[in-house]
Amino acid sequence: MNDIDPAPPSLRPAAQQLGAVLWPSFFAAVVAAALFFSVVDPLKLAAISLPQHGISRELGYTIGFLLLWLATASASAVTALLLRPRRDADDGSAFE
Repeated sequence: MNDIDPAPPSLRPAAQQLGAVLWPSFFAAVVAAALFFSVVDPLKLAAISLPQHGISRELGYTIGFLLLWLATASASAVTALLLRPRRDADDGSAFE
């Protein structure tokens, strides 16, 4: 550890992988929420799905965005999992 690289080397790959999953999924959730909520009003959706709960428009936007972020983050996490190299593929024979 030095002044240029303050992060310990053991934590860097996990933090980079977490950032590589969460950051693009955040942008995908922003686009999906903008497209979804340009068509659907959260108050009308709440009246149809949860009429017994008083959900405000802002809470509907928040819950919708977080659910979309969860969906896009899980898709990004599966992609990151599938793109990892095999542990025993160090010898170059990955397709045996």
